[in-house]
Amino acid sequence: MTDKFVIGIDAGGTKVAYGLYDGKGVLVGRRQHPSDPAADGPSFSDTVIENIHGLMDQNALSFDSLLGVGLCMPSFILYDRGHILMTSAMPGIKDFPMGEYLRQRLPVKTVLDNDSNAVALAEYRYGAGRGLRHMVYVVIGTGLGSGIIIDGKLFRGAYGWAGECGHMLATPDQGQMCGCENRGCFMSYASGKCIPAYMRGANGVELLQAYQAGDPQAAQLVEQMAHYLAVCVFNIYQMLNIDTFVFGGGLVHFGEALFGPMRRVFDRYNHIPLPVYFKMAELKSDFGILGAAEFVRER
Repeated sequence: MTDKFVIGIDAGGTKVAYGLYDGKGVLVGRRQHPSDPAADGPSFSDTVIENIHGLMDQNALSFDSLLGVGLCMPSFILYDRGHILMTSAMPGIKDFPMGEYLRQRLPVKTVLDNDSNAVALAEYRYGAGRGLRHMVYVVIGTGLGSGIIIDGKLFRGAYGWAGECGHMLATPDQGQMCGCENRGCFMSYASGKCIPAYMRGANGVELLQAYQAGDPQAAQLVEQMAHYLAVCVFNIYQMLNIDTFVFGGGLVHFGEALFGPMRRVFDRYNHIPLPVYFKMAELKSDFGILGAAEFVRER
């Protein structure tokens, strides 16, 4: 650790959360505001900068005491440049050099990366991935994505968005249109975002309640989600041969209703009798801001 503070920022489709960590990694300050779905790159960045200053002022800190700022977003990001190509949850933030924009306006190091990578790093260092060599973190919430740990390090790929499993194609050119601008990706079949398309007006909580009440449409949708999640995870396993998957996100609250049939489908396709472990994420809160803060320490 260091004697300097770190700010981690978790920007999602519904809220933007800020966490201030001291040199020992203890969360000592926080801030939050709703996301603006109509924001473009500059307006979003200006709001972030304003709140960083507000968090510093609240804690009577100067930028000299800050090691850096880490920001995670649900975006396709050219990691080395911090350039956002596309953000499915906030479509106005696209083709924007956010990393450069922030660096020109903040007197500290800034690191911008994908939200799944943030949580993967947090779970690997402080949660269910402790002590493992390899791990794939799969987030099943409003969206569907993953973060890949190989030999103890985040694997980002050539451009920075390795792990976008939700946008792998399950039924190319068929099914619902996704924010990735393709039809038939796994996210369009197995995420919170897809639920209203198949069960009019429902969200994840209402789907679970309907399932528990014995609603046949809800049961069919949960079965669909389990099937496509299993196929998605199986494909990752076949490609990477990583034997541990850690699951997080809002839909893990479905528990055995989702993961029971998901495991059975996975096992039906897996014909090699070697163990593959499914684990639930251990970090229950603040994992996004924690992972974003780790981006700074990682560099």
